[in-house]
Amino acid sequence: MPILIGTEGLTHEWPGKPVATDVTLGINEGDRIGVVGRNGEGKTTLLSLLAKRLNPDAGSITYRTGITVGVLGQSDSLDDASSVERAVVGDVPEYVWASRPRTREIISALLDGIDWQGGVGELSGGQRRRVDLAHLLIGDWDVLMLDEPTNHLDMPAITWLAAHLNARWPAGTGALLCVTHDRWFLDEVCQSMWEVHDGQVDPFEGGFSAYVQQRVERDRQAAASEARRQNQLRRELAWLSRGAQARSSKPKFRIAEAQSLVADVPPLRNPIELRSLAVSRLGKQVVELKGVTVSYPGTPDVLDDVSWLVGPGDRYGILGANGAGKSTLLKVIKGELAPTSGVVKIGKSVRFGTMSQQLDSLMERSGWRVGELLARYRQTYRVDGKDLTPQQLLERLGFERAALLTRIGSLSGGQRRRLALMCVLLEEPNVLVLDEPGNDLDTDMLAVMEDLLDGWPGTLFLVSHDRYLMERVTDDQFALVGGRLRHVPGGVDEFLGLAARERGPVGAQPEPEAGETVPSGLSNSERQSLKRRLESVTRRLGKLREEPAAIEGRMAEAGPSDYAALEALDQELRDCREQIEGLEDEWLELSERLEG
Repeated sequence: MPILIGTEGLTHEWPGKPVATDVTLGINEGDRIGVVGRNGEGKTTLLSLLAKRLNPDAGSITYRTGITVGVLGQSDSLDDASSVERAVVGDVPEYVWASRPRTREIISALLDGIDWQGGVGELSGGQRRRVDLAHLLIGDWDVLMLDEPTNHLDMPAITWLAAHLNARWPAGTGALLCVTHDRWFLDEVCQSMWEVHDGQVDPFEGGFSAYVQQRVERDRQAAASEARRQNQLRRELAWLSRGAQARSSKPKFRIAEAQSLVADVPPLRNPIELRSLAVSRLGKQVVELKGVTVSYPGTPDVLDDVSWLVGPGDRYGILGANGAGKSTLLKVIKGELAPTSGVVKIGKSVRFGTMSQQLDSLMERSGWRVGELLARYRQTYRVDGKDLTPQQLLERLGFERAALLTRIGSLSGGQRRRLALMCVLLEEPNVLVLDEPGNDLDTDMLAVMEDLLDGWPGTLFLVSHDRYLMERVTDDQFALVGGRLRHVPGGVDEFLGLAARERGPVGAQPEPEAGETVPSGLSNSERQSLKRRLESVTRRLGKLREEPAAIEGRMAEAGPSDYAALEALDQELRDCREQIEGLEDEWLELSERLEG
């Protein structure tokens, strides 16, 4: 395919840190590239070099004549004195921009609830990000370079953005380069990956799932010193192979090879063992909400008659759009906010461990050194059956021993978040409340965090817009929509359907404009709908396939003379197997329709 941007011998170094060393690569027409790498390896610098916002120390960057390049940086250059309308569409008259379906849809999807005539200077950081992204997307670009485009977006908006980018250019045209830690987003929009490390850029074919597999294969051939890193990647691959993404949302990538790699990897969590440990730490009562309503003056009920029984070992994800009331619900659960009406019961043995988005408790000690902070805790902790010191836990989270002398205020955002998580775990709570714990973490550190949480015995509440993280560490999800809390057995897909009905068709595909072509066969919207249904069915199958063994275990524990209990369990087993058969048939039908 024709090349749009090429580099030759690209070299750039920050003081004491090479971020590109003699790098030669190209961006071709039709490329959809995801850029990953550990924090500080130079992903943002690479984008700045390719966008010609930064001059390299050596080497060249060449654009094909006449191409246009749009860039979303981590910070914006919006004029605080400008109105939102002017910041998004400039001086273009309303009758002009309003006549373009794609422009109308972008504004509707990203700027819902933002005052169109309000001033940019009055916006929050998240609102500014949406305005900047909307301004970029309404332009016509041959190449889009996006640096953390999902920051400050809720899950419905992230889903819409993925669909928009997939439909933005006809097949084989345009190019996308995207730096993000959102692994679901990478799998959804990218067809190849660049890994930035040690001043080099390694290309990988396929999306994030394929990238993980290829890294496993590469690391299996590495020296013994890389064995622990390889094992973690294999656990990550086990999740990808067993989860929805690898089986449905992207083309199959050597499934037989992947299955052989993970054949000896145990399940990510042993739910029976973890629940047993949780009961011993918590007792039977954790949190119960009865008819809880929370109102603020001049606003509709944030929580409206919410009843929820949470038991020991439950791992729940809380879904909801920005402003839906998730933070309010967490405060009620922890007893920090009294409801307007209703009852909240918290078990006597409950000890909450909380990690907030702001990392408040950690930043109160910004002048402390890391070692001074760790000295407050016990000498050893048992993790995954092994006794580890706080220093060993720190190393497991990607810190070097030299970090013990570093002041907390001098740590990067990702380092502070990892340290905050470790401190929460070292407090030995039995109920974890995590509010966007994945912010500022690269994909490797997200996998480390998930690995730690897999073996944590207790009740877990997670609020996150990271779909991959949500599905990876929680067993069930609940959605806050219109002040009501409801169980969503279909997970994120079911929540997105609820959110779309509540807010309007945010995830709709753009209408084709003049000159645009639509592929034959399934329309974009039909294909996206089928993919979402297939992901939902795959997830439900994964959960249901574990049920027969659990039911048979309960049958073995029941007394042989308890005929009523045995008969009820036998009926439950038959019903479960029928559900599995029905879902398998539905999975095959949906797969055939997508592949046809």
